[in-house]
Amino acid sequence: MVLETLNPMHYNLSSLVPDTVPVATVPILILMFFLFLIWNHEETSSIPGPGYCMGIGPLISHGRFLWMGVGNACNYYNKTYGEFVRVWISGEETFIISKSSSVFHVMKHWHYVSRFGSKLGLQCIGMYENGIIFNNNPAHWKEIRPFFTKALSGPGLVRMIAICVESTIDHLDRLEEVTTEVGNINVLNLMRRIMLDTSNKLFLGIPLDEHAIVLKIQNYFDAWQALLLKPDIFFKISWLCKKYEEAAKDLKGAMEILIEQKRQKLSTVEKLDEHMDFASQLIFAQNRGDLTAENVNQCVLEMMIAAPDTLSVTLFFMLILIAEHPTVEEEMMREIETVMGDRDIQSDDMPNLRIVENFIYESMRYQPVVDLIMRKALQDDVIDGYPVKKGTNIILNIGRMHKLEFFPKPNEFSLENFEKNVPSRYFQPFGFGPRGCVGKFIAMVMMKAILVTLLRRCRVQTMKGRGLHNIQKNNDLSMHPIEQQPLLEMVFTPRRNTKKNQDD
Repeated sequence: MVLETLNPMHYNLSSLVPDTVPVATVPILILMFFLFLIWNHEETSSIPGPGYCMGIGPLISHGRFLWMGVGNACNYYNKTYGEFVRVWISGEETFIISKSSSVFHVMKHWHYVSRFGSKLGLQCIGMYENGIIFNNNPAHWKEIRPFFTKALSGPGLVRMIAICVESTIDHLDRLEEVTTEVGNINVLNLMRRIMLDTSNKLFLGIPLDEHAIVLKIQNYFDAWQALLLKPDIFFKISWLCKKYEEAAKDLKGAMEILIEQKRQKLSTVEKLDEHMDFASQLIFAQNRGDLTAENVNQCVLEMMIAAPDTLSVTLFFMLILIAEHPTVEEEMMREIETVMGDRDIQSDDMPNLRIVENFIYESMRYQPVVDLIMRKALQDDVIDGYPVKKGTNIILNIGRMHKLEFFPKPNEFSLENFEKNVPSRYFQPFGFGPRGCVGKFIAMVMMKAILVTLLRRCRVQTMKGRGLHNIQKNNDLSMHPIEQQPLLEMVFTPRRNTKKNQDD
């Protein structure tokens, strides 16, 4: 009977259709069936992930990213489908990867140096084919990156240590500016001010209003986070995106004023060698015709905003972890006193502060601030057996990767996780390869210098019941994932165990 049914010579297809259905309907049903197969051709993909289902799958997956946030959505898909998952963002095929071998493959190859994101969103904040952070034009990005590389290495790296120490001490002497009405310290605001001050002294060198610029940077990052993956239709509703456009315009306008002041300063100085910092190099490149004014403004803006938010929040979480783990604080203080004694930190001390360095690494692993890296494939490839087409979006979920492989206590905060050397393929807080973070070395110098300087002078305590364990672990692609939480305040108690503090 089965064979007869499948044999068109012995079977009348129209007999399957009830008498109430016209015979002419049968070809239409057959056509719809074949269209359904075509629309769902991606269902047969060997890559795990939600189904395509006539385009409903892409709508649901993009909606999940908008609803849950990028980080939480990535963790959801990796947890549900595995460490290599296919989804869709804005209708584009996107792979979410948290497997170390796959992450390593993407980072080390040149055909993954492009970023992806909403074109209209990146244009709004000035990053579309501009600057360095989310510039998705590889050719232009290669022209810009050497300016950052030069400023963030060599003599600038050494100078930053003294600048960080000086700025930290100066801001600790002015704690009333970040003290609440009940006498506690708004530590996040303090860290942002220190980071902005250090960045300004090394890269721009123009007096600025710290409070005003810090607020503008916060609003800019809110806009960046909100617009990065928004669909194009969002930008057609002016009242929805107006506040984000104004926030981006506000910071860009403030930076343009500071850069113009820098131009005027350069035109009047007698010895240029003393003023050839990052901003100066860019301005002279513009004068030669190598860069446009827009390029210069965006590059200076990105250099000035990077540390005040990413590093400031990273240090903020470190201070909370220190307050919650007093034994770790004791270990670091013993090492600091052994290595440095009563003097401030210097460049020669950096390699000798191993416990401090392990603490910084473990903090970034356990509580990352930015735990995702976004790339785009510029050519066809194969990653761990999975085919990757040119133009495919890639999200590297390194926050999840850091808690899946190698570490002995992956779900705990413990310095034991870094007692042994960790292979680079298992731990990449800054990324690596051709598009790894250009500022990763100076970032480590800044965090060490500021953390050591602060710990030598103050003991940090969180408000009762307001420690890190009470902060919702927001893994969104947010440069400041704690902004939606109640403001966390701390108490700084001056230490009396150093000669300097005793004299004070």
